[in-house]
Amino acid sequence: MSEIRLMVTENVLNDPSKVTLEMYRDYLDRDGRAWVAELDRTLIGFSYAAHHDNSIWALFVNPQYEGLGAGKQLLQLACDYLFAHGAKSVRLSTTVGTRADRFYQALGWQRLHRAGEQEAQFELQRSD
Repeated sequence: MSEIRLMVTENVLNDPSKVTLEMYRDYLDRDGRAWVAELDRTLIGFSYAAHHDNSIWALFVNPQYEGLGAGKQLLQLACDYLFAHGAKSVRLSTTVGTRADRFYQALGWQRLHRAGEQEAQFELQRSD
């Protein structure tokens, strides 16, 4: 998963040491849940849902496999999980002006505000 995280061309992780293998494991073991997308036995994407704050901690697709719907499916799985576990809304953040920024808006996520000059925060309300 960290390989895919480091492959992306937008929302680039400037300091890879800030996201450790231990953090990935913690989200698997206690902090949330993760899903992966595979194509022909190749890992092409992943998502992590953090249940402590009802957020999407990570959603990344290998750039070679973008546009196949994996990101949308991974995001849906993560949101469904959080909503099934009581979340009334789900939040995430991304870099302003990126494909991800447009992706979340196109899927109906509400932009709340900019968390910083370069970051936008989004929220999706549970539809009952």
